[in-house]
Amino acid sequence: MNKVTFEKNLCKGCGLCAEVCPKKIIFLDKEEINQKGYHPAKVTDMEKCIACAMCATMCPDVVITVEKNV
Repeated sequence: MNKVTFEKNLCKGCGLCAEVCPKKIIFLDKEEINQKGYHPAKVTDMEKCIACAMCATMCPDVVITVEKNV
């Protein structure tokens, strides 16, 4: 299975990753607040991830890691 991880305490909750995700599986977690005071991004259904890395490419703070299952 492909895997997307976020360095949640560095995420500033800009939402750019959620906007570019072609599968629409990334959202800002409104129930969690990170150390910086923002709602960090989170993946809802990792099984639907196609590891396109558009989220990681768009992230201005480079807090997203995408691992493709080969």
